[in-house]
Amino acid sequence: MNILIKSATILDTKSDFHNTIQDILIEDGLISKIGNNLKNPKKYQEIALENLHISQGWFDSSVSFGEPGFEERETIANGIKTAALSGFTTVALNPNTNPIADSSADISFVKSKSANGAVNVLPIGALTKNGAGKDLAELYDMMNAGAVAFYDYKTPISNPNLLKIALQYACNFDGLVCSFPQEDKISGLGVMNENITSTSLGLKGNPALAEELQIARDLFLLEYTDGKLHIPTISTAKSVTLIKEAKAKGLDISCSVAIHNLYFTDESLKEFNTNFKVKPPLRTQNDIDALINGLKDGTIDMVTSDHNPLDIELKKIEFDHADYGTIGLESAFGALLQKFTLKKTVEILTRGKQRFGIDTTPIQIGNKINATLFNPNTKYTFSEQYILSKSHNSIFKGEALKGSVYGSISNNVLALK
Repeated sequence: MNILIKSATILDTKSDFHNTIQDILIEDGLISKIGNNLKNPKKYQEIALENLHISQGWFDSSVSFGEPGFEERETIANGIKTAALSGFTTVALNPNTNPIADSSADISFVKSKSANGAVNVLPIGALTKNGAGKDLAELYDMMNAGAVAFYDYKTPISNPNLLKIALQYACNFDGLVCSFPQEDKISGLGVMNENITSTSLGLKGNPALAEELQIARDLFLLEYTDGKLHIPTISTAKSVTLIKEAKAKGLDISCSVAIHNLYFTDESLKEFNTNFKVKPPLRTQNDIDALINGLKDGTIDMVTSDHNPLDIELKKIEFDHADYGTIGLESAFGALLQKFTLKKTVEILTRGKQRFGIDTTPIQIGNKINATLFNPNTKYTFSEQYILSKSHNSIFKGEALKGSVYGSISNNVLALK
């Protein structure tokens, strides 16, 4: 791949050219020159776009596709295209397929199907066999096949001894164990945040306590085992406090938050729009404020789109019976830029890689190019025309967003809209 990028503002604090406007010459996938008014004697493809900005490639720690088994929701090929055109060069792929990805063969399938694509797809293996929460899956074998973490997607580990054993076992090969933060006996049949809004809507509530109790338990287990734990998609103010205290103790703990839990409160459910039915549920403004502060001070390690395509039959039904989940890759940048400065947005979208064993590649001469191209100044209302996924269950439909993505460059592949 040979490309000349013209007049791009480089936003990369690890680069000598940070916050400057430069031309970038890419030859055979490597950055060969960075400078002003670079010549193009070999007539390489030129990229000259309005208000072009470039950063290190973005990372999403929790993405779901569908293949194998749920190709009607999303295929690996189209999922890669969606991620690449949304600015993501690396995604960690959840194991919620059919069958559940709980063996080395399942991990190898994903690696094979996604090889040489525009996005680095890093499979997450199920923590337990068939995601049933009873017996540990083949963790070590999956790691050898390429799994970067182990997680029963959106399914809490109810047996504390099982999680204890998982943490102890994974220590032997530096495995990252993920535990969904919900105590099912407390959450019960709740479909939204337990609050005055749930009472007024007549919907069963899922209290913040269900999340916080599980996190407190998991942190005790982590301290006992001296393991390595990641808690995906926290949603409450108290959860932030618990994790901050655990980090102060020196525990090997990380966590993420879903973008929509930074953006919407439980009052958004007043129209009973099932696109707003997510897990964990949308909470209160006080929770949002605490989550944003947790991101700013480093308590929360990363933000995820928590992209989860679902076909229309799973969403266009009564609220109580609809499935949980929203797509989010396409709206991630525009939503974050409404909440944070450009500098902070880019930092959020590029951090968290080390936790999943991913090397960072600064925009420096001699490095492989792994970058995202975008314009931070556009304003638009997110609608169907911006959706690239096969499924259209987006929580952000109708929202005013800021900033658009041109595409990305990774694995010697240029993906441009």
